Amino acid sequence: MAGRSALINVMHKASMAASKRMMRDFGEVENLQVTRKGSADFVSQADISAERTIQAELAKARPDWGFIMEEAGQIDAADKDAPCWIIDPIDGTTNFLHGIPHFAISIAVMDKGKITAGTVF
Repeated sequence: MAGRSALINVMHKASMAASKRMMRDFGEVENLQVTRKGSADFVSQADISAERTIQAELAKARPDWGFIMEEAGQIDAADKDAPCWIIDPIDGTTNFLHGIPHFAISIAVMDKGKITAGTVF
């Protein structure tokens, strides 16, 4: 798309890919498997599926970059100086699980300890 950087386009494409299944899952939220991460922190199968889809899309575009992901944790790049993706596949999981349509996919790029790009979809 004109006017957007290549990184933003990559993040947007990954978000679009994940959002298709996520919206289907949102419509069937009562059927999702949910586990507790902490005292008030939940993770659903939708979180895991969205994160895997996003990771796969981003890795296709930038295979040498690392990842910091909410559900799967950190995957270091082969080159320690390479940028990394930061992914929250469903930012607002509690809303998602209660059928409240206020949630997002958040993706950022960190390079040398600084956030250089990000999207909220």
